[in-house]
Amino acid sequence: MPTPSTCNNTKYDQVIIDIVDYVTQQPVISELAYETAYYCFLDTLGCGMESLEYPACRKLLGPIIPGTIVPNGTKIPGTQFQLDPIQAAFNIGAMNRWLDFNDTWLAAEWGHPSDNLGGILAVADWLSREAITKGHAPLTIQNVLTSMIKAHEIQGCIALENAFNEVGLDHVILVKVASTAVIAEMLGLNREQILSAVSLAWLDGHPLRTYRQSPNTGTRKSWAAGDATARAVRLVLKVQKGEMGYPSALTAKKWGFYDVLFKGQPFKFQRPYGCYVMENTLFKISFPAEFHGHTAIEAALQIYNQLKEQGKNSDDIHSVIIKTHEACLRIIDKQGPLYNSADRDHCIQYMVAISLLYGRLTAADYSDTVAADPRIDILRRKINCSENPLFTQDYHDPDKRSITNAMCVILNNGEQLDEIIIEYPLGHARRRKEGIPLLLKKFRVNIARQFPEAQQQRILAASLDRRYLNNIPVNEYLDLLVI
Repeated sequence: MPTPSTCNNTKYDQVIIDIVDYVTQQPVISELAYETAYYCFLDTLGCGMESLEYPACRKLLGPIIPGTIVPNGTKIPGTQFQLDPIQAAFNIGAMNRWLDFNDTWLAAEWGHPSDNLGGILAVADWLSREAITKGHAPLTIQNVLTSMIKAHEIQGCIALENAFNEVGLDHVILVKVASTAVIAEMLGLNREQILSAVSLAWLDGHPLRTYRQSPNTGTRKSWAAGDATARAVRLVLKVQKGEMGYPSALTAKKWGFYDVLFKGQPFKFQRPYGCYVMENTLFKISFPAEFHGHTAIEAALQIYNQLKEQGKNSDDIHSVIIKTHEACLRIIDKQGPLYNSADRDHCIQYMVAISLLYGRLTAADYSDTVAADPRIDILRRKINCSENPLFTQDYHDPDKRSITNAMCVILNNGEQLDEIIIEYPLGHARRRKEGIPLLLKKFRVNIARQFPEAQQQRILAASLDRRYLNNIPVNEYLDLLVI
């Protein structure tokens, strides 16, 4: 295996060194992290199965050239595709992310650390099938979980104090960096090679956040993570062939990442790398919606039931007042026209209006058909959001990490309903005991969307026995998921 040179003899940036040392030298010893990673793995794959229900997602899947089959390539869950690891990473990553229903991390930068599973699982399956042809042992799902924990940690720890959104960059930059580091380690690259790969990830072209923000919100936000984790695989494979590294990719004066894209400011870090992010990741259990609005949706559903008990409905609402945190205002507080489903699932007024009108919020509720109901926009105009600074403070507090929304409804007759305040959404670490049974129910429902009964039972038998799943070869597990 060729060892890459560097463009100069300087030391790699410390941020790059810390990432590589974490990936290569620090074992995962947290049982809580592994337990959470197990649930995250199942939930993320289930999200992919639900996404296959949507033609807009399905049309992006498969090989670049139709009909291409890659011997020993990665099998794409829920399909008959077998692809090279780069295209497979895109496929799995796009499926998992499409409906905004996979796990979430909220901090100075937000994101979805399970996006990294696209590249991790694609490479793990490919490596396993290659190993078997050579008489070697394949990787197991336990190996996948270890890589997930480390990818979560890299993405999440950088996100804690560094707001890429404030300079207009999309959070999938961190998917690319984290995926690059762990995939390079999975492929057995040496330390110098992994340093090179991570430096290339920081140098790579980075997506603007334009496609997540009004007036340009669109479906690229649903496949951007798949693209990011696929780019990571591509960069690692280049380094495996001897591509050089760039030691001061971040700190080079004028030309480095900090000066070009981060207003000259170095990254800040709240904590060293460990297992904190996986242990505290946020699951989207009930609603396929941008996570800053989940507690508002929970509050709206309580109000829906309260009105129903009183013989009232949304027509009786005069106004809705939402007190929230600053990140919610910046991302999903939208007035005016919403042009597509991607625009709607990033609008807190739309989410709340649907909940108050119908007593539900599903992925189908973002469709043009549902959005045509004129009552939705009438109700949206009655919903006003403002910041409560204490909610913002608690959002950033590492001991709380709350995502608080408070909702007060005033009726047409002047009556004001009691304010409902919800600090922690159902998928929060503080509500794990309540949430995990529902997460497993969500997984069962999603598996049932794509597979006949007998195949469902084989998948569930392997998936719901944690000890068995940990030890199953990756290729054997993905074979269970082939249609």
